[in-house]
Amino acid sequence: MRIAGLFAGVGGLDLGLAGAGHEPAILCECWEPAQAVLRARFHDVSIHSDVRTLASLPTGIDVVSAGFPCQDLSQAGNTAGIDGARSGLVNHVFRLIDRSRPPWVLIENVSFMLALERGAAMRRLVQAFEDRGYVWAYRVVNSRAYLPQRRERVYMLASRCCDPADVLFVDEQLPPPCRTALDTHAHGFYWTEGVRGLGWAEDAIPTLKNGSTIGIPSPPAILLPSGKIITPDIRDAERLQGLPENWTEPAEAVARPSSRWTLVGNAVTVDVANWIGNRLSMPGQFDRSRTRALPSNGRWPRAARGDGRERVMVEVTDYPEWRAREPLHQFLDHGGRPLSLRAATGFRSRTKRSRLRFPQGFLAVLDGYIDQIECGSLSSLPAPSSAPTPMVAA
Repeated sequence: MRIAGLFAGVGGLDLGLAGAGHEPAILCECWEPAQAVLRARFHDVSIHSDVRTLASLPTGIDVVSAGFPCQDLSQAGNTAGIDGARSGLVNHVFRLIDRSRPPWVLIENVSFMLALERGAAMRRLVQAFEDRGYVWAYRVVNSRAYLPQRRERVYMLASRCCDPADVLFVDEQLPPPCRTALDTHAHGFYWTEGVRGLGWAEDAIPTLKNGSTIGIPSPPAILLPSGKIITPDIRDAERLQGLPENWTEPAEAVARPSSRWTLVGNAVTVDVANWIGNRLSMPGQFDRSRTRALPSNGRWPRAARGDGRERVMVEVTDYPEWRAREPLHQFLDHGGRPLSLRAATGFRSRTKRSRLRFPQGFLAVLDGYIDQIECGSLSSLPAPSSAPTPMVAA
């Protein structure tokens, strides 16, 4: 299939589809650092700079993919909704498909859109597709199915020719049980939080973001089994999105190196896109016994479909697959940078003002880490307690 990638970012969605045998024909992206990456990595693909000035799509496009801006839909953003200045650009997706009528449209965005304004964004998308005669389906997929990053995103697929449920709902594999402890597995959290949230992830990192609650592009922190706390190298962050190492390096020709964190945080996980691309080539058979009536409270479920006659929820998990992987601390290839004393003490001071429940032993390890930095003896950090890590309310 020939792909038109709108809001392409650094091409994660399109790279995943290309890995399944599909062909990007045009990519559209407005931010100059992301454009630099696209030009370097997609040599033979036409790059357009602004969806607002894109008059039409090339002929023969089979799939329009669009990871449209999430800033107005994200819980970490301004929550202006789908009519916001950034997320409202999705209207140009429909303007362009009205002209070319592609068989397939694939949309990706944050899962918070299902709840924001009682699901107004999803209602808008659903109605727009139905008004145009498209059958649609969506599913929240967690990138942790493939990589050690907890990242929940809505993948919505609409079609004029086939049932997208036969693509999105035929695969399911639950993660195996895993009992983690602070001295056996790495644990990710956001050092920029600590008052209202923590972003805690066991043997994984929390969602890579394009910014932080203190307004800067920043990586998460990782507490290693040794008791050291690091922030991952950008090359490992790329790998945690399924991107090849140094994929975003061309951005440094036009922007600060720190812009790469924003690019990676905005990216679509390549492995999830690759799974969808493979299923587009080889659809399965959706089990219709999994459908249920939509919730009466008007909220959108984690998965649903509509055929123009009815809209139903679908009972399916966030995990289409579960790829075996090494523990997070072994996944990291580039060591990372120790979390600075200023960052660690700032985070610790915020935890003292919060009402969050922290994993047993975590704050003691954090205090020990701070003490070791102040003493200049990080290498002698003791191992944390082996007590199993309980869930954190965040």
